[in-house]
Amino acid sequence: MAISKDVLKVQPSATLAMSSRTNALIAKGIDIINLTVGQPDFATPKSIQDAAIAAIQSGKASFYTPAAGLPALRQAVCDRIAIEDQVQYDPSQVIITTGAKFGLFLLFQVILNEADDVLLPEPFWVSYAEQVHLAGGNAIAVKTTGKDQKVTVADLEAARTPKTQAIVLNSPQNPSGLLYEADELRAIGEWAVAHNILIVADDIYSNLVYNGNQFTSIVSLSDAIRQQTLLVTGVSKTYAMTGWRIGFVLGDAAIIKEMSKVASHATGNPTAASQYAAIAALNGDQSEAKAMRAAFEDRLNTIYPKIQALPGFEINTKPQGAFYLFPNVKAAVVATGYANTEDFVTALLDEAHVAVVAGTAFGQPDHIRISYATSKEALLTACDRLADFMASHQK
Repeated sequence: MAISKDVLKVQPSATLAMSSRTNALIAKGIDIINLTVGQPDFATPKSIQDAAIAAIQSGKASFYTPAAGLPALRQAVCDRIAIEDQVQYDPSQVIITTGAKFGLFLLFQVILNEADDVLLPEPFWVSYAEQVHLAGGNAIAVKTTGKDQKVTVADLEAARTPKTQAIVLNSPQNPSGLLYEADELRAIGEWAVAHNILIVADDIYSNLVYNGNQFTSIVSLSDAIRQQTLLVTGVSKTYAMTGWRIGFVLGDAAIIKEMSKVASHATGNPTAASQYAAIAALNGDQSEAKAMRAAFEDRLNTIYPKIQALPGFEINTKPQGAFYLFPNVKAAVVATGYANTEDFVTALLDEAHVAVVAGTAFGQPDHIRISYATSKEALLTACDRLADFMASHQK
């Protein structure tokens, strides 16, 4: 059978693959603590659910919407960004997509030509590189030398070529939880403007920032930087709506128009009922979203010192956002006699019954990603199991 050469280059999602294997063991009755997938463990707030139910019952959710999304939702996105980032967008600069992931996919399809380069500061989310490949581009991993593994202008300049079309910036970052400060973002933004390089700003975790740290969106720093930036976000993380699949991309109206055209031939409109739910999420009371954020902060503060204390787990900077820890476990792998991080992670699953993701998929094979988007009780049990595993396996 003939299969596209571009598709054959694509690797499956490591996080979803590990989660699938974990769920298969759970289905067999094995007590696995799953710390692989980045999704809140909370149910979507009832007011948001009720808005979707009302849209279904009234018949409003029965019909196609514009491919770019309901006008009321596009306006709600503009209003929410204006409140949170103090930046004004017009609805013509917004597309609603079937999740922020598909928003990124559409964006790369529209902005990339064959063999264009996209710079991905390490570590980076697993799907960026594969989506770039599917659009015919080259995913260029950029070694980071800045504080807390943040990319610097010098790092980017060393990787830039005449084919560099875009850079992806994710803050707070998956998998490390690092948060870029305003001066760091401004330097990167001004570099991108000077070299006419598009900035893809993945702000999906913007509302999950902890312990007094402040989120800054790169689009808020200057008009020139905003015009050079495509802002990607959605409702999944802030409102516990991963299953509803609603994301947004904001930016240059001409690019948004082309993305809408491609979407019209791909998914058509995002699910109508989910769009009505998203309107309620963005326009409604934000107290439940804030309560979920506080719960994640409490979990981080509880388990960070426990993970830091595990022998061979090196994590010197406390995450400032998202809901992940990304320790370097090279010493732990050596101490327990495993050949590599993948074997170490497999042993954690099979013996300690704790599921995490190897850092290879994020560009840093000596690390593992631990999601704390689960109950504090489960997290504490997982920490105990990891401690017992290390105590029993050190050579």
